[in-house]
Amino acid sequence: MLPKSRMQHKQSVENWEEAIHLASQPLLNEDYIEEEYVDAMIKSVHDNGPYIVLKDYFALPHAQAGNSVHKKGMSLLTLEEAVDLKGNPVKNFLVLAAEDSNSHLEALADLSSLLMDDDIYKVFIDGNINEINKILENMEG
Repeated sequence: MLPKSRMQHKQSVENWEEAIHLASQPLLNEDYIEEEYVDAMIKSVHDNGPYIVLKDYFALPHAQAGNSVHKKGMSLLTLEEAVDLKGNPVKNFLVLAAEDSNSHLEALADLSSLLMDDDIYKVFIDGNINEINKILENMEG
């Protein structure tokens, strides 16, 4: 669900809204989602607070399943410099696009178990796209 082609690494961004826009761009480019989905993710954080921050430096932007989503998928933005997301420093933005409320649950469960491993979590936070891709390929293989 997260090929290397949908991973990006940047030095920094102005704010968390820009990070979500940037992180979503590969999904927009490949017609997985529409711009309305990006707006819904940002609005959801404005309305509900920083609930997308799952762990220090790691956020999982998403919006209601199905709305403006054509195919399930993920894209990742890693940052050298953390950006403030309503009081939480974040360096990883893993965008989740879900067609329905169930199809993405297995991927989320796999991701959660990965992030519980401190060594793997550190690789994600360090932002090395090649290393992250290797971990994900090994997980699938």
